[in-house]
Amino acid sequence: MEQIRTPWYSSYEGVKEHLDYPDFSLYKLLEESADKRKGLTAYNYFGKCASYSEFIEQIEEAAKAFKTIGVKEKDTVSICMPNTPEALISFYAVNKIGAIANMIHPLSAENEIKYYVNLTESKVIVTIDLALNKINHILPETKLEKIIQVSPADSMPMALSMGYYVKKGRKLHLEKCDIAIKWGDFIKGGKSYAEETFVNTDKDDTAVILYSGGTSGFPKGIELTNYNFNALAIQSYEICHTLHEGDRVLSIMPVFHGFGLGICIHTVMYFGGMAIILPQFNASEFDKLLVKYKPNIIAGVPSLFEVMLKNKRMENVDLSFLHLVISGGDSLSESLKEKVDKFLQDHHADVSVREGYGLTECVTGSCMIPAQKYKGGSIGIPYPDTYYKIINPDTLEEVDYNTDGEIVLSGPTVMKGYLNEPEETAETLRVHKDGRVWLHTGDLGCMDEDGFLYFKQRIKRMIISSGYNIYPQYVENIIDSVPEVLLSCVIGVDHPLKVQVAKAFIVLREGYEPTDEIREKIKKACEKNLAKYSWPYEYEFRKELPKTLVGKVAFKVLMDEEKAKNGKA
Repeated sequence: MEQIRTPWYSSYEGVKEHLDYPDFSLYKLLEESADKRKGLTAYNYFGKCASYSEFIEQIEEAAKAFKTIGVKEKDTVSICMPNTPEALISFYAVNKIGAIANMIHPLSAENEIKYYVNLTESKVIVTIDLALNKINHILPETKLEKIIQVSPADSMPMALSMGYYVKKGRKLHLEKCDIAIKWGDFIKGGKSYAEETFVNTDKDDTAVILYSGGTSGFPKGIELTNYNFNALAIQSYEICHTLHEGDRVLSIMPVFHGFGLGICIHTVMYFGGMAIILPQFNASEFDKLLVKYKPNIIAGVPSLFEVMLKNKRMENVDLSFLHLVISGGDSLSESLKEKVDKFLQDHHADVSVREGYGLTECVTGSCMIPAQKYKGGSIGIPYPDTYYKIINPDTLEEVDYNTDGEIVLSGPTVMKGYLNEPEETAETLRVHKDGRVWLHTGDLGCMDEDGFLYFKQRIKRMIISSGYNIYPQYVENIIDSVPEVLLSCVIGVDHPLKVQVAKAFIVLREGYEPTDEIREKIKKACEKNLAKYSWPYEYEFRKELPKTLVGKVAFKVLMDEEKAKNGKA
């Protein structure tokens, strides 16, 4: 068996190379943590807090309610929620009873929600009321039997709850839905359940389904296990090296995202921190959040830090309460890192931003800039028990240091596979000569002699905008469904705030010329069938699109043209 090179160990500086991981469920890891910290605050929602012991009680109440409506071990429960207490409670309650949590973006379009629900054969969905009408419209085409309806105001303090209703709640026009039940009634319904709710699931059982692009560019259901999530929490605590019981964490990354669920919730619960949760993050009020909550830890995408730099009200804010700032979900440029670091220092924070790298296929981050050492342009070094190497994608052989190739990784957070996609799974998870299963990222990069990794570009076509995945082929299918369209190609183009956005190039069928009417028809198709963050920012009509030698659309040529047009060639 081949020896794996691990040059990054020399940069660990107090971080253990190998860790111990439990063989039980992610709920059990939370319960063990809560037993040690019963009086500490687990989460803070607009000032309404729950201690760890109260959080455990809330989870038990929800577990009873799920059992009462018939959810069984191995069933899948869809959770279509932003960051509210009910989302956290549902997530852990579903795991406690041995079921699987299917995490859905609540801004997903109707057809997307239908796809996610049907892929997992969910019979129950917990949803924010804003998505209720969309779910109601797709009901006849799904196996859904029960909808649990949540309002962002359900867990707010009384005054805020009333204010929310006046400003937003009363403007909601929710359609009648015979299988919908409000969260409060759902919880009441489980009060009389007297049997044991805890199911002792195996560490390798699927616990969570998140979504990513796979190798074909379509959203794939990623099966992640108890072991994956628990290992991530333990590894993150070790590699961060600056996390303390009671730390206040601004948990604004969404729970339907690996970064938000794995780092900002499960890792926080593991080390006994306080998760400050919000259903909607308003970037323009970032300064108010920092002043109000004084978080010790901020984890966000690069665009969050762009907003922080541009917010003029941040000028006199003292950030000395910060001791860890993490950037993930997308590439952080060297120039932005320098600006953020200077900003933090100018505002009395004795800390610099630490970039992480990872994929949903390994929950989230699996590589991070070490606490005491930084190399310009690097995305950091691997987590404990996680191995990285750079290979020639054609031969699978490891290349020399400082040589570009495909980034592959192996370790305890690597997914079980893509749900119902054996070919995709086999393409992404491969056994190499060393006998280990390696996750092929589809990303181009290199590693230096010290084990520091450098991300160059994506080999796959996926676009990441403000940390959200956009799948070009999926958007193209929607555009191509418009009768006047012959073919389309969607690429990512640079955006000053979102890092990248989608741009569509469109060729119309013979006999059609570009008109405002056709453009509007295409836009409406996208707006109906795609989540808002996936909508193309620009539609450009062309007579023809560049092709490769085998006749495929040469999307890289279009990307190069856009870069040249913007002076970035």
